[in-house]
Amino acid sequence: MRSPRVLLLIPPLTQLNTPYPSTAYLTGFLETRGIRAEQADLGIEMVLRLFSPDGLRHVFSQLRTRADALPKEAVNMMRAERAYIQMIGPVVSFLQGRNPDAATQLIKPGVLPQGPRFRGRKTFPHSVSVDDQAKQWATFFLEDLADLVQVTITPHFSMSRYAEHIGRSASSFDQIANALTAPASLTDQWLLESFWTHFDRVKPSLVGLSVPFPGNLYGAFRIARAIKQRYPAVPVALGGGYVNTELRRVTDPRVFDYVDFITLDNGERPLLSLIEHLSGLRSLQSLCRTMYREKHRVVYTDDPSSTDFTMNETGCPTYRGLALDQYLTILDSINPMHRLWSEGHWNKLTVAHGCYWKQCTFCDVGLNYISRYEMTPTDRLIQQIEQLVAETGRTRFHFVDEAAPPAALKSLALALLERKIKITWWGNIRFETAFSPDLCRLLSASGCIAVTAGLEAASDRLLGNMKKGITVDQTALVAAGFKDAGILIHAYLMYGCPSETIHETVDSLERVRQLVAADLIQSAFWHRFTVTAHSPVGLNPDAHGLRILGPTFQGFAENDLVHDDRWGSVPDWLGEGLRRSLLNYLERRGLDLDIRQWFDEDVPRPTVPSTWLKYLLKNRVIEDRSEAERRCVWLGGAVTCEPGGSKSRLIHAGSEKEYIFILPESQATWVQQLIVTSTPRSSSQEYPYIQQAGSQFPGTISDFNAFLNTSSWKKIRSAGLVLV
Repeated sequence: MRSPRVLLLIPPLTQLNTPYPSTAYLTGFLETRGIRAEQADLGIEMVLRLFSPDGLRHVFSQLRTRADALPKEAVNMMRAERAYIQMIGPVVSFLQGRNPDAATQLIKPGVLPQGPRFRGRKTFPHSVSVDDQAKQWATFFLEDLADLVQVTITPHFSMSRYAEHIGRSASSFDQIANALTAPASLTDQWLLESFWTHFDRVKPSLVGLSVPFPGNLYGAFRIARAIKQRYPAVPVALGGGYVNTELRRVTDPRVFDYVDFITLDNGERPLLSLIEHLSGLRSLQSLCRTMYREKHRVVYTDDPSSTDFTMNETGCPTYRGLALDQYLTILDSINPMHRLWSEGHWNKLTVAHGCYWKQCTFCDVGLNYISRYEMTPTDRLIQQIEQLVAETGRTRFHFVDEAAPPAALKSLALALLERKIKITWWGNIRFETAFSPDLCRLLSASGCIAVTAGLEAASDRLLGNMKKGITVDQTALVAAGFKDAGILIHAYLMYGCPSETIHETVDSLERVRQLVAADLIQSAFWHRFTVTAHSPVGLNPDAHGLRILGPTFQGFAENDLVHDDRWGSVPDWLGEGLRRSLLNYLERRGLDLDIRQWFDEDVPRPTVPSTWLKYLLKNRVIEDRSEAERRCVWLGGAVTCEPGGSKSRLIHAGSEKEYIFILPESQATWVQQLIVTSTPRSSSQEYPYIQQAGSQFPGTISDFNAFLNTSSWKKIRSAGLVLV
């Protein structure tokens, strides 16, 4: 039997700094089944085609044919055509990390032509390095060119999405079909040329198109259309995050003029069953979570005997075939947390599939990507980390969980320390009290530099309504633990939640202001609340005081719903004030201003005391007696002992300061032994419970409990002993 040839594609456009991981996950999985797959990121290839001397010559050539109808800014940029073409190569090379020495040259006056993106952004604080200044100016340079292309040549193009307006709320397939009948734009042509290069190289028997976001949909259908026009017998499958949430009820048979199959949810099982079908090993009717057209109607089939693969069976993502050195750092903000999304490559892995909480009323808790919860075995995760480091030479990891469980992160952190694997990592969590200050210190020691998490509405009433399972005070205390451990935080925020009032929004902003001012949050973003069709709110809007106004489902996409709130009122103009305030806060500006000044219309005075956070932090209890159920882990280095009669000196030279403990000889010996048994060194290690350690303490239980309240014990804890 002829071996299938699979080509997996990421249509434009997602990030420019690192590949979206969907094809890497599927390619790695297929390799475990003995199936060779090739992958390509057509977005980065299209962008690099544009951002090249030849690409810009094509752009400016087209502009000259319509010079009389160009906006003023475009005319000004045309005058600098030679400079743009001359500098595009050095700028791209610098942002790819190939020529770091160019930084000094790029920020010299007159070297880079400066268009609209540079307005008001030509100076930097003294604390900003020359390298960061150059990265930001190089980014503005590219963004000016991207804006020029979008305004004059194709409205589809932007730096991180492609024709997103076509894929958003596309309840009818009409807007997709109409867009595809239009002549291919210059960027469309480059997209298809790049695609055919890969197609001719692989000669696939199956093409898989991954559509994670609305901004990938148009590109996917543009590719599918080209395949059907030239090679109609080659099957095309569509999957990905956008498909899993928005295309679950497709009934319009015209969709299948372009694609042959639509697969839902985790792609491994549906893709494998599709390959088995094309190889003659499985009937069409026994495909898994797959839609296709039969006799002018859409059919959905799912073989119940073919279950999803476990996290231990899906293999390891692979970036083979993706040129990681071609990706660009895009630094539109020097905020240290914000830049994690746009600077440099991150290997992507998953600590746990789904969400262990899965109760939030605004979330798609009934869909597979949330509802099917399963942790990746720690040993398996370590194998994946080691495999990706060996393959890519990169030690930076982004764990792309819906919400990484505290227990799994603890296990991962210990495994990294035990095996002396040095990586840098970040991921998404919930603001759980399980993230104690000690656990935060453990995660930091293992390489964690940042977390993202949803605070959503900074209001206990609204958090309760949405079944978030956290409080604002709890969030602040958890954030304080991360801050003390040196871990950055990005908070997802919402406004306009069901029954929310303007006063509650203002109070939420005041709490956020205090959190940012105290440096407990380094980055955040306000999202307008949206009802989604598959969330508890969307499935039962009446129970939440909402009336759904549309759109009417017309056979294609279904997700975002327009609604009317019968119990609350948060006007759209509030969003601009929230956005404006946060942009300033994250640059450490305006934190002392009355928050009402950010809004264009009158809003009530906040009722949150200006001392709310200060009082909360002052009275927090760092340690509690539930520590008896925790294990001791030593994060510090070696400790030396200097005997001195009845007293001994323990000396720990930490990375930041030296700690000296003067203790009775018997207690010093006990501390040394505790440190030895608590130091991570092997995967089979049993870390002692604190009460186990106490049973070995020289003295009675009362003596041990008294010792836990001494300054010496507090020093030991500060030096590196955590209870987790």
